[in-house]
Parts: sequence; structure tokens; C-alpha cells
Amino acid sequence: MPSVDIIDSKKQKAGNINLSDDVFGVKVNPGLIHEAFLMQRANARQGTSETKTRHFVSGGGVKPYRQKGTGRARAGSSRSGLWRHGGIIFGPHPRDYSYSMPKKASRAALAAVLSAKVADGELFVMDKLTVGEPKTRAAAALFSSLGLTGTILVLTAGADRNIYLAARNIPSVKVCRVENINIYDLLKYKNLLSDRESLEKLQEALS
Repeated sequence: MPSVDIIDSKKQKAGNINLSDDVFGVKVNPGLIHEAFLMQRANARQGTSETKTRHFVSGGGVKPYRQKGTGRARAGSSRSGLWRHGGIIFGPHPRDYSYSMPKKASRAALAAVLSAKVADGELFVMDKLTVGEPKTRAAAALFSSLGLTGTILVLTAGADRNIYLAARNIPSVKVCRVENINIYDLLKYKNLLSDRESLEKLQEALS
């Protein structure tokens, strides 16, 4: 059973917490992670790109020139996609890019990434994750005291206004609630910072 140290704001060990094998001790499956990542990115696409075909371009109602005797290829409309200012051939049109994969597979992909973070020492757990005031300097001081460098994903159990306001202006940091955790953020942000309550809720949701 994997475990992780609980640290205080000075990065001193303040305890230990055992982690679930089903969430933090699974074998990493790169193919499954990749599939879940592609699904999330596809579901985020708007799919609103639109081009006009020859039927929607204005003009071109009359035959440009006679059928025979000109030495040129036959043409019925100057709005053909072969002509300048004509319609677009095989251009994009509004569509829904979203698709789904089994819930078990999605949870397994999340568990695989979380397991990799534990194995790589990128999961940091505090007993209570708080900042004294909703100021950027307060969040920066906390991350500095914890020795966190690089990108950071902060996991919270609820809507912690102080944490959100303090961290939102730091480009390398994102605050995420447990119910909104996703494969893209876990892959984008190197370090995962959580408190005990958030970690327990995460384990309960994915077990």
C-alpha cells in the first residue's frame, strides 16, 4: 500500500497517510491515459468552424461562357470551388467532436496518472491547506516554503475563496476542486498539492 508524508507549511513532516491501491497504486497504462486525454481535448472543441460551399457564395447564377468552341474547360458557374471567389471544397462545417469512453476507463486513466505522481514524488499533502489572506504574495510564500518549483495544481475539497484569489495571478498555478479534477490538468501541471480532506474525497470518488 503506497503512502505519503503529510507536511506543514515549513515542509516538516507532520504525519503520514496511507493511500488506496486502487487509486494511487495502479500500473501506469500510457495508452489508456492517451485515450482519455484525446477524449477530453475533443470534448472541449467548439466545432463552430464554417465555410461556404458553391451553393452559399453569392453570384454565379449565369453560365460564364458558352459550352463549346472556346477551348476552355466546361463551366456552369463562376462560383465553383475551382474558381477564384468560388466556394470552398471539403471545408469545415459545424459538427460535434465530442465522444465518450467507459467511466471505468476514465477513472482508471486518472488513477494511472495519480499513481505516476506518487511514484515520481510529485504529490504533496498538507494537513490543512490555507493562506492567511487572499493575496498573491501569500500563495507565493506558501509555495516557496514548501520548496515547490515548476507548475502546481492545487486540489481543494470546496470553494476556498482565499486560495483561489491568492493563486489565480500566478501563471504556473491552478486551483481545482476535487469534483473537477481531470486528466489534462494532471498532465499539464507537474506538482499536485492537496490537503488531507481533499485527498480523502478524491480517493472516495475514484475507488
